[in-house]
Formats: sequence, C-alpha cells, structure tokens
Amino acid sequence: MTVQKLLTATLLIATVIAAPVQAAPPVAPAPMHFSPAEQADLQRASTYLNSLQSVQGSFVQLANDGRSARGTFYLKKPGRIRFEYDKPNPTLIVADGTTVAVENSQLRTTDRYPIGNTPLRLLLTNVDLANDPHVVSVQHQAGVLTVTAAEKSGPATGQVTMYFADTGNTLQLSHWDVVDARGGHTTVSVSGLHDVAELSPQLFTIQDLSPFKRTER
Repeated sequence: MTVQKLLTATLLIATVIAAPVQAAPPVAPAPMHFSPAEQADLQRASTYLNSLQSVQGSFVQLANDGRSARGTFYLKKPGRIRFEYDKPNPTLIVADGTTVAVENSQLRTTDRYPIGNTPLRLLLTNVDLANDPHVVSVQHQAGVLTVTAAEKSGPATGQVTMYFADTGNTLQLSHWDVVDARGGHTTVSVSGLHDVAELSPQLFTIQDLSPFKRTER
C-alpha cells in the first residue's frame, strides 16, 4: 500500500501519511486572541480532554470518496493510543508514546512516524487550548462546541476540528475532521467512550511485521 493510499485508509493521522509536501521549516504561530467567553469554552474543552486518561470506545471513519471503516480505539495517556480496524480491513494504528505506527497485516508492513508530526497530540497529552498557539477557532452553537487547531507549515500542514456535544453542564467528544495539506477530509465519529481502569501495555506495542524491512518517515 502506498503512502497516498494510506491517506484514505487511516483516520486522524491523515496529515502525516500523505505523500511528502515541500514546505518551509515549522514556524511557531502567534497566539490567537480569544474573547473571555471563548476562553471559557476552551477551558471547558481542555478540562474534558484532560479527563480522558484511560478510555476505550468505538469509531467510524468516513473518507473523501465515501468509503467507511469502523473499529475500536484505546487511549492511555501520556502518548499511547490504538486504532483497531474491524476485519477485513488489515490496518492497525498504534502510538507507543514516541512513535505512531501504521501496520498492515495483509502486506506485512509497518510504517513509523514521529508522534509530534500528527494531530494526535490533542488526544495524547494534557492540553491548555486557551493558550495553545495552534488553536485558531472556537465556536459555540446550541448543543455543539467546536475547536479547530491548525499547523500552517512543516510536514504536518493541515487542521483538525474537534466537535463536542454540549449539554450546558457536560461535554462529550462526538467526532473530529482532519483536513490535510491537499484539502482532503477524513471524518471520524466516536461513540461508547468509557473509562477503563487498566489497559494492557501490549495494546500499545508496535510490531515490525516484516523482519527484513522497517519503514520510517
């Protein structure tokens, strides 16, 4: 499977596994200036995301071309996540704290990417969205809060928008949308989020499926 094809087969690391894009070195963006109400919304979103320490849930992925895939994901902070696709999809995405790996059991390949080159950090680390210079927008409508973060330079150019169902008292992550450097969209809906006291460390172990070839980006 080529890197470009992986773009449509994976979910929120789409901005990483697209074919390389010539770009200037990353430049630290200037912080946005948010109103007091927007800062309060960002603080609520931060508090909610930071509460997701050890969780499990289901996901449904929808690609640009209408194809869909589903599976189960596991999150263990700091830095570990696993997206396990339902069969017959051969893809498995694992982050072990420093590296994100895309494994394909059919092709017997494992492609690795630095975790810092993905929008995964919003889920993998504790965040302070109100002071995060990558956060470019927060919108609050009836029952929905959205937060958009963007990377405007470097290998992970693109943006991710997270959607939260908002009852007024509580937030619940419902889905996110990743837009890559070429304008391609990948939407991921999540459901059944629940805390898990203990997740096996083996869930976040990256396997080199081919002992003769190891691909790193």
